[in-house]
Amino acid sequence: MADVVVLESRERVLAGILFTAAAYFLFSAQDASIKLLVAGMAVWQIMFVRSITVLVACGAIGGKRLFADTIDSPIVKPMLVRSAFTLAAWLCYYNAARSLQLAELTTIYYAAPIIVTVLSVLILGETVPLLRWIAVFIGFVGVFIACDPARLGLSLPVLLVLAAAVLWGIAVVLLRKTAMQERTMIQLVLNNFYFLLFSAVPALIWWHMPDGTQLLLLVSVGALGGVAQYMLFEGMKRAPVSIVAPFEYTSLVWAFALGFAIWGDLPRTEVFMGAALIIGAGLLIVGNEHFRKRERDS
Repeated sequence: MADVVVLESRERVLAGILFTAAAYFLFSAQDASIKLLVAGMAVWQIMFVRSITVLVACGAIGGKRLFADTIDSPIVKPMLVRSAFTLAAWLCYYNAARSLQLAELTTIYYAAPIIVTVLSVLILGETVPLLRWIAVFIGFVGVFIACDPARLGLSLPVLLVLAAAVLWGIAVVLLRKTAMQERTMIQLVLNNFYFLLFSAVPALIWWHMPDGTQLLLLVSVGALGGVAQYMLFEGMKRAPVSIVAPFEYTSLVWAFALGFAIWGDLPRTEVFMGAALIIGAGLLIVGNEHFRKRERDS
């Protein structure tokens, strides 16, 4: 019986890792689409249309019953706070996208998993072993190198990305506190309803009529973001934050590939060095988790 429980636990954590990794691949594709869009329209408008797209999809899947259940959900108020942090993170991040390469943007942003690991201890009370703290330090060094203070300095785009990392780290920890309390679809509805609420007035003030290509990109942003959010929520339900957070690093590979494929970006040497350290830190955590599980099972 104990072996069955251990196996189910392993499979649950593995599913959480796979959901999270898939979510960040989709988020990378979404980021590339938004970077194309921010050249000609406000981030508020992008988030507004994205939220409408996700809510329409949720309505098509769950119908009126889903919205009725959402109104009665016990996480209506907690999700308001988390959604505010998430929206603030994305506003900072996507405004910085106008000035930075996708690879630079994504690499610097990877201060977020470091923040998540620290907050998972302070807020959630999760136990983080010494080796994982070492990996967090290595990841921090990687982020510092990628920022390249001697070249980029503390420019506004860099500060915006770092602010986004802090805000997103807080949002992820808050997500962990609400993820187990409610169905994923209800969390999606609440999250995007609040985004819609927050962004409606600014989006209408700075509205830009999209052309055919921009409209297609706007719809794709909604589709990619909606599926990515669903997978992220499901991943957080199945594994501790401090385990799944490092898998956000997988989107580094996609950011480099998409940046080169779409804009022909060749990241600076410092970005490659920082990304290598960040990925190494993530792999160190994965290896440590595998080793600890083998010790417990032996």
